[in-house]
Amino acid sequence: MFISEVKSNLGEDISILIRKDNHSWNYLCECGEASELTVKEIQQIRAIFISHTHIDHFVNFDTIVRHQIGIERTVVVCGPKGISDQVASRLRGYTWNLVAENAIKYQIREILEEGQVKTYEVIPPYWRLKEIEMDSEDKIYENEAFAVSYTLLDHKTPSVAYRFTEQDRVKISLDTCSFKGGVWVGELKTAFANNDVDREIDVEGTLYKAEELFSLLCLQKGDSLGVIMDHAANERNHHKINKLFKNCNTVFIESFYKNEDKELAVLNYHSYARKSGEIMKKAEVEKAIPVHFSRKYKEKDLKALEKEFYAAWKEGG
Repeated sequence: MFISEVKSNLGEDISILIRKDNHSWNYLCECGEASELTVKEIQQIRAIFISHTHIDHFVNFDTIVRHQIGIERTVVVCGPKGISDQVASRLRGYTWNLVAENAIKYQIREILEEGQVKTYEVIPPYWRLKEIEMDSEDKIYENEAFAVSYTLLDHKTPSVAYRFTEQDRVKISLDTCSFKGGVWVGELKTAFANNDVDREIDVEGTLYKAEELFSLLCLQKGDSLGVIMDHAANERNHHKINKLFKNCNTVFIESFYKNEDKELAVLNYHSYARKSGEIMKKAEVEKAIPVHFSRKYKEKDLKALEKEFYAAWKEGG
């Protein structure tokens, strides 16, 4: 399952850290200010996901770099069109004459449009962009534990929304039989994954065909988590959100304005509390969390905003 935490305090720009159980790495969504983000957490980041590069979503990238130099591995940065030049420009803004080439490598995955991604690598000390070949797919990132898909939303600039989807797990139940666990469990799961029905499995000295033991297994649906940042509250964006995040377990969604300020939302291509709640209800999201509020609001205003959001999500209006 995914473990997520907003690392920015009230009044700071948004930053969300994502981890997964039984997994060594961290994943960061947005590089806003984040007082609660530790150096150790930053050094364990394997990939960074940026929705767009307005200053409140990208201002803290330099701090991330500051604590990652010297980790001697590749960190992936995903984001919208133009982010490769922006990352390289930020890196070139400093002098790196004392830093070795293998201190770090950034791989930048730039989403040009839906299904079209360009990938670059940059290394110190000159941070020259080098284009590399990558498959253009609907998944912007994938590892052994989960995959990240995306869609582009309109914020008067492309804004990337991300969905993290854990791989389904094959679980075994020994409650209905007298067998004890052992090496055979892994062999059975492998046979199941490969549909190798005739594979012989030795269970406590007796050989069974794998197919005879498949009834002990069940498929556990993987966890899912979404991050939806700045977007206009319009029909096209809502259609894309509903399509990608349908039945998602947990979603963080931008709720920038209170309902009474929805004119500002329209003017600034943002969403507002009730609309964000409504689209989460339509998408049948299990747990929806409003985030990223306008700094014009005080704490008491944010409580009202959250109330408006949850009323729309839970009650439909």
